Amino acid sequence: MNIIESIHDKRIFRDSFDDLKTRKTWETYLKAIFGLPMSKEDLRTYKKCTGGRAVPEGLSKTSYVLSGRRSGKSKISALVAVYLATYRDWSKVLSPGEQGFVFLIANDKSQAQILKRYVSGILDMAPGLRQFKKKELTWEIELNNRITIAVRTKNFRTLRGYTVIAAILEELAFWRSEESANPDYEVLASIEPAMLTIKDSILIGISSVYAKRGLLFDQYKKHYGKSKGPLIWKSSTLDMNPTVDKKKIDEQIKSDPAKYTAEYLSEFRGDIESYLGIEDLERITAKGIQFRAYNSDFSYFAFCDPSGGRVDSMTLGIAHVEEEKAILDVILERKPPFSPDDVVKEFAETLKEFNLSEVRSDRYAGQWIEEAFEKQGISVKYSELSASEIYAAFIPIVMNEKAVLLDNKKLRTQFSNLERHPRSGGKDIIDHPPGLHDDMANAAAGVCVIASKKESGGAFVISDVGVNDIWGSGRDDDFGSAEMFADLVNKMGRRR
Repeated sequence: MNIIESIHDKRIFRDSFDDLKTRKTWETYLKAIFGLPMSKEDLRTYKKCTGGRAVPEGLSKTSYVLSGRRSGKSKISALVAVYLATYRDWSKVLSPGEQGFVFLIANDKSQAQILKRYVSGILDMAPGLRQFKKKELTWEIELNNRITIAVRTKNFRTLRGYTVIAAILEELAFWRSEESANPDYEVLASIEPAMLTIKDSILIGISSVYAKRGLLFDQYKKHYGKSKGPLIWKSSTLDMNPTVDKKKIDEQIKSDPAKYTAEYLSEFRGDIESYLGIEDLERITAKGIQFRAYNSDFSYFAFCDPSGGRVDSMTLGIAHVEEEKAILDVILERKPPFSPDDVVKEFAETLKEFNLSEVRSDRYAGQWIEEAFEKQGISVKYSELSASEIYAAFIPIVMNEKAVLLDNKKLRTQFSNLERHPRSGGKDIIDHPPGLHDDMANAAAGVCVIASKKESGGAFVISDVGVNDIWGSGRDDDFGSAEMFADLVNKMGRRR
């Protein structure tokens, strides 16, 4: 029984769909990836959603679906996973005693739980599927045909060592991690070798779209509309689920075109750019060095990103200037939960080891940080710059290789995860994506900017494309004209 027949069969998937007429476009996609015959209407839909790609003659082993929010992506992912695990015969490709796995890989545990519930619901509801269920665990359902449906989050380390017959990567465009700058590519690198020995294995990436970066965007850019390579399916919310209120979608798009054309029309956002590439950061990293001891030959600077101890980490960066470069000597992070007073005491002891009696702090920190450090004999000066402005000032420092970072993977990952939101006629906004953190990056960039400012005699650029302001050490020596800005950039020899 093919997947379309199973969707229309009340013993299998029929009751899992609200109304089959509203899922017509999803059926066309499924016909495309499984190499099933298409009607004239299917062919028109197929050409529209694939950029005119030639119709595949057989199974499309790899495909990427770009579809708007509320289009039913997770339900389809669960349905495909269950179909592949139950009504496809994998016995000929599995060795005696070998267990095959169908992986549903989610961005986080919350999304993973949703997928798991969909899978469990489909198996429990359909009379023709209940017979397969052998044992259900928190994140896995073992079937009696030597296939397990497993739900995982985007940790490539947990995906090794399995025989994978299919993998579905959910909300791929939003995969970000505190541990990796490229979790999408790392997961792909761990999954593909596990599928090598499985004939007709299937890999599907399915997501709403976001910024112009990452695995999903790269695959779209390379293969959309092309007859070779992965099948790329690009569709709007209404294409895949016409029951959604079109009027509300139009209202939201009008209120914020950049955000909601991505959310509902699958147009990658042009208002979000990468901050720094991992290659740029690797180039200024001192390999193998995680800490530098105090040296009386140098003067040191410090920057603290405070935290109340509940959500964000509290971090401290210490640096000195050597050969016209800001050298990061210390980067400390204390993760929540913690006692802020205890962390301040610890940081104060470190500052004193480096002969420091003053620390700069994020200017949005509350009054408590000043009082807490003063109890330990350390004075606090609040930064003149916001975190976004600090990151802007750090760009030319990195591009001119005027800084040396410690070898800390999490620090590099936080930097590479930062996003730039260009603003016409004003300063770019640079910040971490929702759900992630930048506490270590803020402390490291902050202290390097301070050290570079001292080295340059009090003036430093916090400008890049779209950011036209330059801050100096005070009102009477600030730079202001475009000519002076251009002259400074030329002198710095700043690279793109």
